[in-house]
Amino acid sequence: MKEIGNFMAYCAEIYKEEKNLSGKQLGELFNKFDIWSYINDCYGALHVTGPLYTIQCIDEYISANQ
Repeated sequence: MKEIGNFMAYCAEIYKEEKNLSGKQLGELFNKFDIWSYINDCYGALHVTGPLYTIQCIDEYISANQ
């Protein structure tokens, strides 16, 4: 479980940096679209990919749920 938590923090940090978001903006976005659950559910596939792919997957998930 600790590994998933660490990975969620990693995803949040790379996404925040790539999109130039504040911590508050990131939290609001991830909560609004339930990105935390998405990362948890897709951990098996996402944790073996690179950061750009992870960011792309999050963007696609957000777009599909708007």
